[in-house]
Amino acid sequence: MASTPRDGRPTLRDIPLRTWLAVLGGFLALFSTVGFLNAYGVFQAYYQTHLLADRSPSAIAWIGSVSVFLLYLGSGLAGPLADGLGLGPRWLLFVGSVGMLVAVFSASLSRAYWQLVLTQGVLLGASMSIVFCSALAVAMRQMPHHRGLAAGLVMGGASIGGVVWPVVLQALLEHHDVGFAWSMRASGFVLVPILAVVCFTVVEPPSPPKKEDTCHPDHDKTSDAAVANDTYMSDPPAASATNMNTAVTLNRVRPDFDFSVLRNRTYILLCVGLAIAFLGWFIPMFYLSAYAIALGQFPSMAFHLVSLLNAASCLGRVVPGHLADTYGHYNLLAVSTILSGIIGFCWTKATTLAGVVVWTLAYGFFSGAVISLQTACAAKVTSHRSQGTAVGFLMACLSVSALIGAPISGHILRHSGYFTLSVCTGTTLVSGGLVVAAARFYENPTWKIAF
Repeated sequence: MASTPRDGRPTLRDIPLRTWLAVLGGFLALFSTVGFLNAYGVFQAYYQTHLLADRSPSAIAWIGSVSVFLLYLGSGLAGPLADGLGLGPRWLLFVGSVGMLVAVFSASLSRAYWQLVLTQGVLLGASMSIVFCSALAVAMRQMPHHRGLAAGLVMGGASIGGVVWPVVLQALLEHHDVGFAWSMRASGFVLVPILAVVCFTVVEPPSPPKKEDTCHPDHDKTSDAAVANDTYMSDPPAASATNMNTAVTLNRVRPDFDFSVLRNRTYILLCVGLAIAFLGWFIPMFYLSAYAIALGQFPSMAFHLVSLLNAASCLGRVVPGHLADTYGHYNLLAVSTILSGIIGFCWTKATTLAGVVVWTLAYGFFSGAVISLQTACAAKVTSHRSQGTAVGFLMACLSVSALIGAPISGHILRHSGYFTLSVCTGTTLVSGGLVVAAARFYENPTWKIAF
């Protein structure tokens, strides 16, 4: 039996190796999916000057927008599949990994615009959604009492990928002996062993007793104690292995989908608030480098601002996530979203290189917290076995914001400039944060309670 502190939560020392391996697999899954998509700015610049020089920048941007849209939208399907089919995550991860590799290697053969839309846009985004949602949901199920930390560590893979992939891809694409085709193939060869590790390390924890599987928010305080003891326990004795395998086989016969979270008003408010916030969340990611260039900074430094933002975002995903396990996931999500909006209002006040760097670090930290805490909040108000569904439908809601946010912000920038763009960033984030706060107080009006 795992030892527990006074609040009843198992300590980090009690978490077995298989759980940490699942978190590592989730980290690598996000490194390979969202982290790779974070490098699309490098492809955007290359396509504008080389492969698709005859196309407008907005048309080229649709390749990346489609992949991000399908990454989030596809999670709405991948989440319920991960929960309800009973086959475990390995088959879904295998299918998604194969799809990603086919997309990357096919993109290396593409020369026309429509070919890149289908390979790097549609196929890559849809395949990534399967890997992304499955790995994230399993990691949080493995650590039911440390969801914030689990989500932060896993989502940190996206930030590290956002630092590494742009630098690597830019170096490959600028090398005359490599070019676009072999840059994509090299990326595919790197992804092969990474995705193999993901498929073999992301495994489900032991299932909790069904009577404790409830959708009440107090699940975190009551039934999670039993879930945690069951999840963190050592591997089951050999004598019971046959019975457990038989039970698992019987459970796989019939899918068991649970959509009860879609009737939870706290969850609905969470989805609405984050959908509003994400209309502005992506704006600095897309236009920070262009803003620095407009100020007269060196283009090379402007490019590295994106990597700097992702580095700060990595810290912001882990530290607040760990604190949220003590002080409340909804509490810190609302505060982080509102603070991100306040920082967004200050964007155009940064007019020197030092000012832009400080602003980038501040926005990266608090916006990173929004990314990691959103999944922990979605899982907090649902049952143990339907967390993939909750995370998946939340991502599907955010897909709409991801798709229309960039075109809207581009229109605002073209007609009104960066000041109006910063106001739009701040307004959407603060408004979304207030709705998240409303969800938190709807569930429990007492601020002192860590929820």
